[in-house]
Amino acid sequence: MGKTAIIYASMSGNTEAIADLIEKGLKEAGAEAEKFEAMDIDGSVFTKYNHLLIGAYTWGDGELPDEIMDLYDEMDDYDFSDKTIALFGSGDTAYDIFCGAVDLLAEKIQENKGSLAIESLKIECFPDGEQEDACLEFGRQFARFIQSAVRS
Repeated sequence: MGKTAIIYASMSGNTEAIADLIEKGLKEAGAEAEKFEAMDIDGSVFTKYNHLLIGAYTWGDGELPDEIMDLYDEMDDYDFSDKTIALFGSGDTAYDIFCGAVDLLAEKIQENKGSLAIESLKIECFPDGEQEDACLEFGRQFARFIQSAVRS
C-alpha cells in the first residue's frame, strides 16, 4: 500500500490538530503515514510518496498562507496523475470565503493532471466534537480508498 505523506501548514495549531487526527484515523484503518510541516519540505516529497494528504489553513479572504506558498509554487513541476490525493484545511466562517486555501490547492492539483480521491475536509477553526470525529473518519476513508485501489 505504501506510506501516506500528510503535509500541512498551521499557524495557530488548528490545521496541525486536524492532521494529527487524520493520521490517527489512517493508522486505525491500517495505513502508514508520515507527517510534514509544509515549510520544512520541498517538492521532492511528491516523488517519494504515492499517497498525499495536503492541508492548509485559509488566510485572510480565502488565500493560501505563506507557510505553504513555496511548496504550492513547486507543484507546477509535478504530474499528479498517478497519485492518490485528498485535501483538508481549517477556516473561519466569519470570512466570505470559507477554507478557500483548500479550493486553491484543489485547482493546482487538477491543473497538474491530478484528481482528488475523496471529498475535501473543511473544518471550522479547531476540530472538536463532531468535527474531531469527521477528521478521524476522513483518515479512515482515505485509508480504505487506498486499500481498495491496491486490491483492484
